Amino acid sequence: MLDLLEKRSIDYVPLAERRGKVWHLWPVWFSGDAHLATLAVGVLGITLGGNLLWNMLAVLGGCALGTFFMAFHATQGPQLGLPQLIQSRPQFGYMGALLVWVVALIAYIGFNAFNEVLVAQTVRQLIGSSADYDPLIMVVFTVAATVIAAVGYDWIHRTQRWVAYTMIAALLIFSVAVLFKIDLPASHWDLGEFNRTAFLVQFFAAAAYQLSWSIYVSDYSRYLPREVSVRESFWWTYLGAFVGGAWMMLLGSLGAALYPQAEVAAAMRDAADVALPGLGLPLLVAALFGLVTITSLNSYGASLALMSVADSLHPAPASTFKRLVCLAIATAAMLGLGLLASSDFVHRFGDLLVLLLYLMTPWTAINLIDFYVVRKGHYSIREMFNPNGLYGRWNWRGIATYLIGFIAMIPFFSSGMYMGPIARALGGADIAMLVGLPVAALLYWALCRDLDLARERQLIALADQGLD
Repeated sequence: MLDLLEKRSIDYVPLAERRGKVWHLWPVWFSGDAHLATLAVGVLGITLGGNLLWNMLAVLGGCALGTFFMAFHATQGPQLGLPQLIQSRPQFGYMGALLVWVVALIAYIGFNAFNEVLVAQTVRQLIGSSADYDPLIMVVFTVAATVIAAVGYDWIHRTQRWVAYTMIAALLIFSVAVLFKIDLPASHWDLGEFNRTAFLVQFFAAAAYQLSWSIYVSDYSRYLPREVSVRESFWWTYLGAFVGGAWMMLLGSLGAALYPQAEVAAAMRDAADVALPGLGLPLLVAALFGLVTITSLNSYGASLALMSVADSLHPAPASTFKRLVCLAIATAAMLGLGLLASSDFVHRFGDLLVLLLYLMTPWTAINLIDFYVVRKGHYSIREMFNPNGLYGRWNWRGIATYLIGFIAMIPFFSSGMYMGPIARALGGADIAMLVGLPVAALLYWALCRDLDLARERQLIALADQGLD
């Protein structure tokens, strides 16, 4: 009889099959950020009246904060050999982890829908077509990204490396040219022109965007040997994501400051042409390829999440065919939402980032505290796939902590959808993340202090005996 893990999962990577080099994480997450959607994040503060200097500081600070937590999630992959979302079962339970997968699907589908809107805008800039061709452009783009996702993460890694090399060359040329050719009014560099709301919106939008990779960052580190240290996987992930994300957001800020009325793609093209005539077109093309590959990452992650949801509701052997079916379902949902998306791209994108920040903040605190503080990396791989196993079907500690952490943030919410009383008293400033992280982390730690971890480790050793 096949082992439970073998029958139920194609996601676990056994030690004998671990391969790759830890530095490969750098191009994956550099390319994961070095594309047009990241550019759009950097314009948010400028659209709210912030000046360029404060907006750039907000971008750097937000990227540093969000990437810090994201990179710590990446270190879990080599230790466990599992996708990120499966790792939530010890904290939330076999069925309780569905809460996390719903959040993940919102992120995957939402990001790809906005990517489709953005790619249509970009192609119009490249070939001068009318908006009537947007549906066709979206379909072709989505099919290309889905094909890459269908062949799996080996090809995703290869394409990400080539995109990284191309974008580094293009961005270096652009950035050097900007230093010599772009001249902005002095008001854009005045530290006295501080718009608190614009600064905080940009800061937390950048943080949320980087943090959003946390839900699948270890999907692309789980193939690495277990001997890879936490420090190595952290820094290769952190530097790739931070450099790619901050660089693109800063360019987005510059484009918005130069051309406040233009679409994101048009602003980037025009700014590049001013810095170096003729550079706009190749820079847009390079950024467009990056958008294809990150969409494939989202699609691949969505297919794994849907498979996990299906497995939780109706346990059954996994297969490549089922993954492709789940990929097709996710792709249809993404494309449908993209075709219906509002033309007010930037503001709706900002609303999505704020929503993801609220939804993911308690989860990231719970997951990291459990891995690094409570259980210190000791988990049973087999028991994560056992609906009646060690971690239970519903873990009240994780679920209660998530709900309380989320509720604690509500008075601090500030978005187009809702503004809490404390945020209103602060003039619209949103500091919900700074509240949700410590509340969820400390509460989960307190609730887990009565766990018999010594006994749990004995059961784990028995459950996973002979796994590799």
